[in-house]
Amino acid sequence: MKPTEVIKLIKEKDLKFVDFKFTDIPGVQQHFTIPASELSESTFEDGLGFDGSSVRGWAEINESDMLLLPDPATAMVDPFCSIPTLSLVGNIADPITRERYPRDPRNIAINAENYLKSTGIGDTCFIGPELEFFLFNEVRFHSKPNSTSYLVDSIEGIWNSGRDERADFGRPNLGNKIRYKEGYFPLPPVDTLQNVRSEMCQVMIDCGINVEAQHHEVASGGQCEIDMRFDKLLHMADMALLYKYIIRNVAARHNLSACFMPKPIYGDNGSGMHTHISVWKEGKNLMAGNGYAGLSEFALNFIGGILHHAPSVLAFSNPSTNSYKRLVPGYEAPINLAYSQRNRSASIRIPMYSGSEKAKRVEFRCPDPLANPYLSFSALLMAGLDGVQNKIDPGKPLDKNIYDLPKEEAKAVKKAPESFGASLDALESDYEFLLRGDVFTEDFVLNYIEWKRENEIKPLSLRPHPYEFELYYNT
Repeated sequence: MKPTEVIKLIKEKDLKFVDFKFTDIPGVQQHFTIPASELSESTFEDGLGFDGSSVRGWAEINESDMLLLPDPATAMVDPFCSIPTLSLVGNIADPITRERYPRDPRNIAINAENYLKSTGIGDTCFIGPELEFFLFNEVRFHSKPNSTSYLVDSIEGIWNSGRDERADFGRPNLGNKIRYKEGYFPLPPVDTLQNVRSEMCQVMIDCGINVEAQHHEVASGGQCEIDMRFDKLLHMADMALLYKYIIRNVAARHNLSACFMPKPIYGDNGSGMHTHISVWKEGKNLMAGNGYAGLSEFALNFIGGILHHAPSVLAFSNPSTNSYKRLVPGYEAPINLAYSQRNRSASIRIPMYSGSEKAKRVEFRCPDPLANPYLSFSALLMAGLDGVQNKIDPGKPLDKNIYDLPKEEAKAVKKAPESFGASLDALESDYEFLLRGDVFTEDFVLNYIEWKRENEIKPLSLRPHPYEFELYYNT
């Protein structure tokens, strides 16, 4: 859509306001709104000024004046505003130099797509993320100097199998609870969220998202997944944030709370964001070939790059302390840095559903839905391209259930970092591959590491954990 078409859409739909969205470092969208009468074609070139000093991970207060340049291709009518409102996603620019702001995550995704083209290796990167999430009936948490607690609850949770539900729900407990790790594909009434997910899908479709499927996920207590059709890297990152926006707002309509934390429930599956990736050139899928699992040499080197840089990539794809409560040896998430066809115990899987060359792709299974998609997808592409450029050998595939390997054999398999701090340490010592083509800047990477350490790792390290009282109080 062009600026003239955006203005035309506003008039045709009689829209009253225009909402502008952008994304902070952790991947949470921010917004501000103007009357529709204030938007003109020149706005798309001149931009709109705003104060960026309070945006997490951005500039200091002495450099906080920012410009938002709306991207007309992102225009859509917001499905949740009571007064008709147009939504536009913007890129951030420096108001003095007019250059794209290097700490804007969306600019990094644009840089990644441009860099791929500049290398001559390929011209298009397709991304297909699988975001999982929970829908809870109640969420409570607090953190004080002398106490801390959290509670998440779901009518589906097996822990409620003995609860008297008449007071809360006006009916007796009907026993339709999902046992731990048995939430994959149950029919209603056990799956209580079928209609809610379908409503989410319909809103997504109305907003231009290509939805492929929806279903209940493995965990008890409201775990769900809605799959989007793959798309180009930047557009897919935009869609991933729109996906979250739609899920949260439709959930709120039903007095539900959507949770994208990778590990909100102990003892059951966490939520991942398995990420499928392929690189194309002139309409040809460079991943397809005659090698292992129908892969090309390009694809194997691409895998080699991801495996080599995985500890650093995880700083973006698994960007929280909670992420590493899902990435635990012997549990459901793949922490083994190996590749294999069909094998879900390896961190890189080659899906074998179709023999078509167009369907050939690589699936990186470590990421989770707290990832900022602009950063995660870009880092994954850059790691793969480094593998291609340096012909990194991924080693032999591991076509075994890695969880059942003998201890000595399992020790030989490289593992993902065991903590967010370890991933940030890995990034600090291995980020040169991200700087090629100025996709990421050194300032961005070092600022990201410092911000995450100071605002997430350090505060958590200073606080007692409730389970420590069980372990140590009477010791």
